[in-house]
Amino acid sequence: MRPSSSSAVHASAPRTTGGATAEASPSTAAHFASTDSLSAYWRFYWAVAEAQLVRWLPSTPSRILDLSGPDFRCAHRAVAAGHDVVTLASSTEEAHRRPLEVVSGQETRSRGRPAGRLRRIVGDAMLLSGVTSGAFDGVIADNRVLSQHLLTEACLAEIARVLRPGGRTLLCVDSVVLGMALLAEQDCWPELSYAPNADVLLVPWPDGTITRCFTVEQLSEVLTDVGLELEWVKPRTVLSASTVEMVLDSDPNALNRLVETELKAVESDDYVGVHMLASAKRPQ
Repeated sequence: MRPSSSSAVHASAPRTTGGATAEASPSTAAHFASTDSLSAYWRFYWAVAEAQLVRWLPSTPSRILDLSGPDFRCAHRAVAAGHDVVTLASSTEEAHRRPLEVVSGQETRSRGRPAGRLRRIVGDAMLLSGVTSGAFDGVIADNRVLSQHLLTEACLAEIARVLRPGGRTLLCVDSVVLGMALLAEQDCWPELSYAPNADVLLVPWPDGTITRCFTVEQLSEVLTDVGLELEWVKPRTVLSASTVEMVLDSDPNALNRLVETELKAVESDDYVGVHMLASAKRPQ
């Protein structure tokens, strides 16, 4: 496993004035730092994420481990497609308190086979010591979870361990494009000048947390270092938030057309989005 590089860039917290945090103007890049907005763009974003997950899922019923956190909105798609999905809760109380998603009969019939099961167990999403090696056919690490846990190498090593030979993982991380935009908006110009060549780029988020941002080459390297083979990497979305919201404001029924347009656009290697989606597999 590759240790953290000495050339890592870690930007400081937002600048302060007179001992108090300066009031920030609305941020364009920070719009992408949270995925819980109910705006038209985020409805589009999650529709794209669901479609991408459906395309990635195994063609036969499988055991899937979902590490994407309680805010991930697409796990029900894997259940609807006939897969048994295990999600993790941080405590026994949380595991029993949060209701399991309900899969509708319409979703089940559309897949032509019975729905799978969704089960919640207690565990640490990044330290899977209680999970048997090779226990899962697939692991979903969406919702930027590997960028939020900064020691990504250790997280991916655990994912590789719990995958069976030939098993696959789908993951989503923040890209250097987003990290550099946030640095610029925070006036972190010294850090920004080093960012393109940094081995590790850590960026403060508007909520005070830190995220780790990747280039395609960096993501490929950390996957290779833990013994996984990169199958492909692409942006989660390339259509801008302003474009999506303008289209949906003029035609609320255009969501499906926008999603299809997006799925065709991200097949190109010419785009780099704010979030990167990648698929990798454990060799046989």
